[in-house]
Amino acid sequence: MTRRHAHNPPGPRAWLGLLVVLGPVLLVSMDGSILFLAMPRISQALTPTADEALWILDVYGFAVGSLLIAFGSIGDRYGRLKLLMIGATVFGAGSAGAAFAPSPELLVSFRALMGVAGATLLPSALAVLSELFSDARHRARAIGVFAAAFAAGFAVGPIVGGVLLERFWWGSVFLVNLPVIVVFLLFAPVLLREVRATRPGRVDVPSVAASAGGLVLTIYGLKHMAADGVSVSPLVAALLGMVLLMWFALRQRRLEHPLIDFSLFRDRVFTLAIITGLLPLAAWSAAAYLAGIYLQSVLGLSVVRAAVLALPGAVVLTTSCIVTPAVVDRIGKRTALVVCHFSIAAGLLLLLPTTITSGTGWYIASTAIAGVGYGISFSVVADTAVGAVPAERAGSAGAIAETSNEIGNALGIALLGSLAALLFRLQGPDLAPTLDETLRLPDLAPTAAREAKAAFVTGLHAAAAVAGLLHAVLGTVALRRLPGPVPGEPGPGTPAPMADHVEGDAR
Repeated sequence: MTRRHAHNPPGPRAWLGLLVVLGPVLLVSMDGSILFLAMPRISQALTPTADEALWILDVYGFAVGSLLIAFGSIGDRYGRLKLLMIGATVFGAGSAGAAFAPSPELLVSFRALMGVAGATLLPSALAVLSELFSDARHRARAIGVFAAAFAAGFAVGPIVGGVLLERFWWGSVFLVNLPVIVVFLLFAPVLLREVRATRPGRVDVPSVAASAGGLVLTIYGLKHMAADGVSVSPLVAALLGMVLLMWFALRQRRLEHPLIDFSLFRDRVFTLAIITGLLPLAAWSAAAYLAGIYLQSVLGLSVVRAAVLALPGAVVLTTSCIVTPAVVDRIGKRTALVVCHFSIAAGLLLLLPTTITSGTGWYIASTAIAGVGYGISFSVVADTAVGAVPAERAGSAGAIAETSNEIGNALGIALLGSLAALLFRLQGPDLAPTLDETLRLPDLAPTAAREAKAAFVTGLHAAAAVAGLLHAVLGTVALRRLPGPVPGEPGPGTPAPMADHVEGDAR
């Protein structure tokens, strides 16, 4: 066994390795949002039903979120670099298949395959940082860059999609992944070393099946009940999924090498940080998806103009992500979490004054103010998860953080998007299930078009208000329940006395 000293400064290999790792990280997060502005073009080309369109959007997040925990543990046991190489290859193949999919069903299938591959990439990529950067301060800085890339991917996804769609066909939003994947496959074996726990134990197959199946069934059931009302099949699916998740949680307490170390959740800061990984992504994904439709279909802006309007929020979000580790050193995680939730709440509520004739200014202000909180959430969640465990368990801890992000991304579109769709059906002209389908109807009366747009804006307002209020509640909880900074306590980026971990120590 070799001891890694926490005070050793990283060399050039570490920073080049970080640069290589950021490529797939950027792609995985970008593909969670790149279709927000592309869906009108995809709908014109493939004519999916309303349900198929939702699955094209969120099956990727479902697949990533449901398998992150399993692949985080598998990477810890069998090798993170090996899993990164396999995942990148499959992600590239899925991207190529999605670009040339001739039907909505095949596009959903290839998006699901990309999601499975994405689940192999994120936890292993985050865990590699603990091997490249053993010094706590440099590791926090590297995780801040990692989180910034992850956040930037979500933020610039719609922008990249809009720019590509202005010049190329809709499949280009998937082909853009291939050059990055090729570069990663060429340089990763040179710059990254294989890392695994030396006493990993066996992978518990029932736990893998229960975690993946429980998440998929629960989200599927909740999604359909939110969109279509309570009925037998989605209710049974949701209940079965919850039972599987409960059984999974109980089983982890009995295993010597669990997929999730639930003892981490005894720390209130860690618990709220993980919730902070889920809810902001739910709010962001729903707001970005609905706002993309609002800008194009309600206000009539071009896809490029809509992409340009998203730039200020993307810049604020990415900058916030980069500077958060240094700021948290000074103000502490409690204050950072409070600022995170209240800034997101304020930003979301700024969408409420938008109308069917104007609202671009409110949209820009909303994304800029909420972007501060989104950036904090990305950075704090990742640093808290990885810094809380020994290096050999970093993949599993990172998987908890990234799972909360991806499940939030999927739930935002599934639940908040379904709330908006429900209000559109209740208040709209009842001519088609979605706004875009309604506006494409031949001989549509101007009054019906205005009624449809007004109903959509009502749904947008409802989703923003619900998400904003939830964030205000969480901000209040953080303010009242989390402990304040202790005088003389080391900051998140300061090496602690016990920062050294012996590789191979059993947890």
